[in-house]
Amino acid sequence: MAKEKVVLAYSGGLDTSVAVKWLQDQGYDVITFTADVGQGAVDLAAIKEKALKTGAVKAYVMDLKKELVENYVWPALKANAMYQGAYPLSAALSRPLIAAHLVEIAEAEGAVAVAHGCTGKGQDQVRIEVCAKALKPDIEVIAPVRDWHYTREQELEIATKHGIPVPRADSGIYSVDENLWGRSIECGPLEDPWNEPLSDAFTMTKDPWEAPDKPEYVIISFEKGIPVALDGKKMDGVDLIQKLNAIAGEHGVGRVDMIEDRLVGFKSREVYECPAAITLIQAHKALENMTLSKDVLSTKAGLESKYAELAYVGYWFSPLKEALDVLFDHIEGHVTGDVRVRLYKGQAVVVGLKSPESLYSLDLATYSEGDAFDHEASVGFITIWGLPIKTWRQKHPAPSAKASK
Repeated sequence: MAKEKVVLAYSGGLDTSVAVKWLQDQGYDVITFTADVGQGAVDLAAIKEKALKTGAVKAYVMDLKKELVENYVWPALKANAMYQGAYPLSAALSRPLIAAHLVEIAEAEGAVAVAHGCTGKGQDQVRIEVCAKALKPDIEVIAPVRDWHYTREQELEIATKHGIPVPRADSGIYSVDENLWGRSIECGPLEDPWNEPLSDAFTMTKDPWEAPDKPEYVIISFEKGIPVALDGKKMDGVDLIQKLNAIAGEHGVGRVDMIEDRLVGFKSREVYECPAAITLIQAHKALENMTLSKDVLSTKAGLESKYAELAYVGYWFSPLKEALDVLFDHIEGHVTGDVRVRLYKGQAVVVGLKSPESLYSLDLATYSEGDAFDHEASVGFITIWGLPIKTWRQKHPAPSAKASK
């Protein structure tokens, strides 16, 4: 009788490698899935080989960088999505992508379940499971690391018993997650909010005080809210983000240190470095200010916060998030132009804007010769604008400044 199959999201680390054996012990044939989302210098071929040697009956390795950018990062950029106004959602955006491919492979392979290596206090468990069930409501989701309650020492014993290579104990004190849109750093001395992050926590960004003493300027070109060129050179999304990560990171741009309200109910000190993300969001916001009307900007600002929250809590495939995408796609049809950004000592500052969709009119804004503003119209405008307050105060006089003290 053939065994039932399960598709495991596989990183090649200790947890997911031991999970392969644990799932086999539960009677499953294990198929692994590893996603390349731009997580740096990772040997994907070695990960595939390790999965098969560990006991997987099949190992999928997929380059999903382009899909991550076009279907997840760019929609989030249109929304200026920053959880709690600070975190550009780097890890959070990759989870629905991973969940979607877990489900897709499960359907293709006739698997009865998908599995992940998240712990019981991690928020990625929520994102992956909610997203997977949104796409396939009847899919079973197994979480070996959450369910087995093994200590790290027990995991190491299992790995040794089965000949599974494990990283050296001194390979790092931080827990790191990385993709094209950014890098998160946790654990070790960072768990104490009083401790300043040490330089060894960062790899994408140079310490701002050690960054070049001369600023660097970049010009980012947008079409309908999406970056399409850097310094006049057309690029696809993956190349543009990688290039901007390198340039902005060299100038120390993109470090985030925050106390974050986690999805699973507690506060956590989180450190991120997202050089391209921070730079692009700054540039995008500035171009929106030039090309969108006041009421659209103010309404969109509130919805941006909701959009970021939906992505953060695993509601990427929710009807509300889908509706917001439709609205933002319509709004962003006008967000086209060039943004000049100065990168210097940890800051990305917008210093120049131009757009064929610009609502800025020099004739109206200037105080010099050529002023086209109708100054005489202001008298009537002020009268009408202040009429509601004047009418109210005629019946309810305001307390005098002296009496209010």
